[in-house]
Amino acid sequence: MFTALPACPSCQSEDVVKNDRTRHQKQNYKRRDCGRQFVKNPQWRMISEETKGIIDRLLLEKLSLAGIAPALQISELWVQQYVNQKYQQVTQKVQVRDMRRNAV
Repeated sequence: MFTALPACPSCQSEDVVKNDRTRHQKQNYKRRDCGRQFVKNPQWRMISEETKGIIDRLLLEKLSLAGIAPALQISELWVQQYVNQKYQQVTQKVQVRDMRRNAV
């Protein structure tokens, strides 16, 4: 009995082959040309740009990471990694002015 193999999530091609199993014993597939590996029904989902925008707004409102994660049904670890990535993109230039009265 032949079962149809899933399409590649990147390029939507159906030219895929079985590629062993994951550590959680799910069937792993691999796209022949692009080399992308994937499982048929992934447990994890990509975070949409809309959700990332909501996270940005909630961070500006000074909500904690522990408060943001369950509200958006994403892991706190993912939110922390996202914040760290954003922090790396911000320029870290600090200007210090001398506030003493007798400063020259």
